[in-house]
Amino acid sequence: MTTSIAPRRATARSVARRGTLVGWLFALPALIAYLAFVIYPLLLGVQYSFYRWNGVGPSEWVGLANYIRVFTDDTLLGSIRNAFVLIGFFTIIPVSAGLVLATLIRSVRRGFFASASQTILFLPQIIPLAAAGIAWSWMYAQTGAVNQILNAVGLGFLARPWLGDLQTALPAVGLIGSWVLTGLCTVLFLTGIGKIDQSLYEAVRLDGASWWREFITVTVPGLRQEIAVLVTITIIAALSSFDIIYTTTLGGPGRATLVPGISIYRIGFTQSEVGLASAFGIVLMALVLACVLPIQRLARAGER
Repeated sequence: MTTSIAPRRATARSVARRGTLVGWLFALPALIAYLAFVIYPLLLGVQYSFYRWNGVGPSEWVGLANYIRVFTDDTLLGSIRNAFVLIGFFTIIPVSAGLVLATLIRSVRRGFFASASQTILFLPQIIPLAAAGIAWSWMYAQTGAVNQILNAVGLGFLARPWLGDLQTALPAVGLIGSWVLTGLCTVLFLTGIGKIDQSLYEAVRLDGASWWREFITVTVPGLRQEIAVLVTITIIAALSSFDIIYTTTLGGPGRATLVPGISIYRIGFTQSEVGLASAFGIVLMALVLACVLPIQRLARAGER
């Protein structure tokens, strides 16, 4: 009996090892690409951040001087503050609006309105961010669609060059991000709502719960994972925003819409301070991780 079990176990181990080897062989091309285009440039960026280098001539070791400059330069700190302001537009507005819209669309369940609304809301995801930025910069212009609509409804006193005003430039850019990301949030929440057990909704309705009570007690807890994923994606989009800012304001007027992505681009490619740009990039990566990792940990704790 024992003699027949031992060969079977050896065969099972051999099959498992062969399966593991085959799996690694399939993953090898992606792993090589990841090491070549993500890990290696990241390590180079860490190395460059300790040097003063213009990208062409000889480099000079400066230790932590570049990092100290990042945390003491008012312009660079201002760009970080602007990025955190954008979190309100890129994260809070799209996730909140997506939750409400997904719940309303789910109440329709089927029909032309449900499918058409999903398609219309998701369209901004198909449009390249650079094209979206250019289109919105036209609409925000002094003679653009936004001001024309305000004049048409009797609110002409509010009209202004939205992207050229120090007070409104950053919120105007943030609303573009809200427009782009709301559709993604809505579609993902609709998918998540479809996985929630419908008997839970029936139970709260039998108890006479209102729409708001149903939303708070069933829908939101059932979408915990989707909320964590979307908050993570949108926070990363806010902190690393570049395309929309570059095509609309280039960080202006003044430094009103300057964000870390634009600052790194200017420092590295315009001012030729590769070391400082690398240090700022590493700091930005650390900020993203500091914001995202606690969210993922809370999501896992809630699931347990």
